[in-house]
Amino acid sequence: MVIMPGQSRLSKISNNHKMTDHYFENDWVTLHYYKFGNGPKVMLGFHGYGMHGKQFKLLEPALGDAYTFIGFDLFFHKQTRLKDQSLPAVKKGITKKQFAELILEFCKYEGIGRFSIIGYSMGTHYASVVTEELPHLIDEFIIAAPSSLNPGKLIPFFSKGKAGNKILEKMALNKTFLVRMLKTFRGLRIIDAEAYKILFGEIGTEELRYNFYACFTYLRTFETDEPRLLHALNHQNIKSIFIFGKRDKSFPPGIGKDFIAKVKHAKVIVLDEGHEMIKKNFVTRLTESLL
Repeated sequence: MVIMPGQSRLSKISNNHKMTDHYFENDWVTLHYYKFGNGPKVMLGFHGYGMHGKQFKLLEPALGDAYTFIGFDLFFHKQTRLKDQSLPAVKKGITKKQFAELILEFCKYEGIGRFSIIGYSMGTHYASVVTEELPHLIDEFIIAAPSSLNPGKLIPFFSKGKAGNKILEKMALNKTFLVRMLKTFRGLRIIDAEAYKILFGEIGTEELRYNFYACFTYLRTFETDEPRLLHALNHQNIKSIFIFGKRDKSFPPGIGKDFIAKVKHAKVIVLDEGHEMIKKNFVTRLTESLL
């Protein structure tokens, strides 16, 4: 199928609202995204691992009159595809600057000037990169389960370390190794039962295992430069909201304490949730903070 930039179709959303899904294409990526809400402000959304651009659609009934939401299918997820998803291309990766240029190109096409940004878990790395690179365009910075503040030891080891990445490549191309590894990590309590369930559902096929490897490897430069992000938030007076799950063992509230204390316009929300927190309570508390 040939996809033209801006091609779209209607699809149903809860509460009888409509949302549209679209494709934006340039010479290296076909980017699939959803639009919902019809408010004057724009919010770009970056979902978590194994999810899709509709992850934040729960916000539409409460915030759709204030915001127009754009939710991207991120790299190696759903309908977004690089023109070259070969192993050499994945290993070459993408820089922060290149991703910022893609966002600028997309915003020019959509006629977007300023925007707010929201990211969850893996998506917080995308959100933080855009904020580091394009702070002059951002009104609000919202990150939930913020892996970008402290991804732990495993993500840098498997993505940036030469030996670790080679190990991950071998594991990802093996039919059973990742399953055994996840079970081991759960037994050692490196990941909790909730994270295990999410990850287990994402490695069931060869394509999913390849995408698992690609997500780690392609985005290895998306490591937060904390001084740069802090300067961006404070220098541009960006309203910043950090959302944690009280029972989230992967990214608990304590991981952002030192960084958040230095952010001038910061608000912290701690939900009575685990890692999977994009639920009704999430919508209620965020709406209170934005309206």
